[in-house]
Amino acid sequence: MHTSHHFQGIALVTGGNRGLGLETCRQLAAKNYLVLMGSRDPAKGRAAADTLYATPGLGGKITPCVLDVTDEVSIQALYQYVNNEYGCLDILINNAGIHYDTWETASDADIEGTVQEALDTNLLGAWRMIRAFMPLIRQSAHGRIVNVSSGSGSITAMGAGPPAYQVSKAALNALTRTLAGELEGSGILVNAVCPGWVATDMGGAGGGPVSAGAASIVWAATLPDNGPHGGFYRHGKPIPW
Repeated sequence: MHTSHHFQGIALVTGGNRGLGLETCRQLAAKNYLVLMGSRDPAKGRAAADTLYATPGLGGKITPCVLDVTDEVSIQALYQYVNNEYGCLDILINNAGIHYDTWETASDADIEGTVQEALDTNLLGAWRMIRAFMPLIRQSAHGRIVNVSSGSGSITAMGAGPPAYQVSKAALNALTRTLAGELEGSGILVNAVCPGWVATDMGGAGGGPVSAGAASIVWAATLPDNGPHGGFYRHGKPIPW
């Protein structure tokens, strides 16, 4: 088992090779975390890591890792790697997400296609990761779980919108609350974060800076031990469920 005492901690980011995930990896590395960058495509993961290696001032280490959150075999392979190399995990960021399905409505949605795919990644992908990596998170003195959600998943603010995406993110919020209740008093902090509308492949060119959205995620991932637990936040401020 390798020690990592010269790092702030070990962080795993799903969907880490582009957009919000990539910027989240960069910001964590800049804070001297050892960052495991999850990516379905090994070549894209290596290329993304190379772009960050070329960025001056990164104090941490970035390791691209093959990970498909819809595939238990992939998840278990990564779990074994992290367990063998480090024996613990300090931060799990469930960032992988798909299907901002603006082309659908709830009454005519493709349930067997778009909806099931969105749930499989956006909800069940995070759930699989939590289930698999919880033994390693429990080994951390400062375990943190961040579920990257969306204001679209806020039932209070919800209206007609991308149905598969909205429902999957609302369900992810429910998972966040359920898990937070289970882990109350454990020292592990669990929160959902809306990064806001940012300019990514999913968000489109009209969004705000990716750096600001990632900063919200990193804020929740690096909370002090007396930080909030079981909440839903945007830019460090609570937003309604």
